[in-house]
Amino acid sequence: MRAGLLSAAMITIASTAYGDAGGDPKNGERLFNQCSGCHQVGQGAVDRIGPHLNNIFDRAAGTAQGYRYSDSLERAAAGGLTWNYETLNSFVENPRVLVSRTRMSFRGMNDQQDRDDLLAYLRQFSASPENIPEAAPTAAAVDHEVAPEVLAIVGDPAYGEYLSGECTACHQTSGAGDGIPAITNWPNDDFVTAMHAYKVGVRAHPVMQMMAGRLSDEEIAALAAYFESIE
Repeated sequence: MRAGLLSAAMITIASTAYGDAGGDPKNGERLFNQCSGCHQVGQGAVDRIGPHLNNIFDRAAGTAQGYRYSDSLERAAAGGLTWNYETLNSFVENPRVLVSRTRMSFRGMNDQQDRDDLLAYLRQFSASPENIPEAAPTAAAVDHEVAPEVLAIVGDPAYGEYLSGECTACHQTSGAGDGIPAITNWPNDDFVTAMHAYKVGVRAHPVMQMMAGRLSDEEIAALAAYFESIE
């Protein structure tokens, strides 16, 4: 999926609270003042004392390009730490519990509602769940039915790999999110159902609709088989 078009379509700023986070982003914006001495977020955000926080949800820890992380954060990243709702919530509550020797001087935010509000605010600057229903932490079930004979098509993973170039321009085969939902190791039926939902317009994302609309049932099955099989 073309990186420039997809990124522009994905990163939209929503003003509503987000599902699992259960927070108020307006209050979260106020709370972010406690973080803004070190971090920036939003259009034009750059690294300061700490890295910028755009696309923080689903991003593997320690991967903001060009930022020099502490050794402790590097070790946590090597151990597979990914910034999702649960890990961010724990880190904001007490950074040193999650990363023992982090350089971050923030002492933590004790109140759960405050953390929910802050994360709801930051959530606005990652992939928008309004446009990408699969985006964590507010992933929604695919509300679309696909004919059994379509689900029964056995895809060729090798053909799917051949077709996958436009997908992997944005969706990383490593499974890392970096603000764009991972599709690696999705169950075959879930992948096929989601793609057909875009194909017939049940899910309204212009770039995904365009991409899915160009694919045959056999090509969708092949892509599903490939992404499910990636080690």
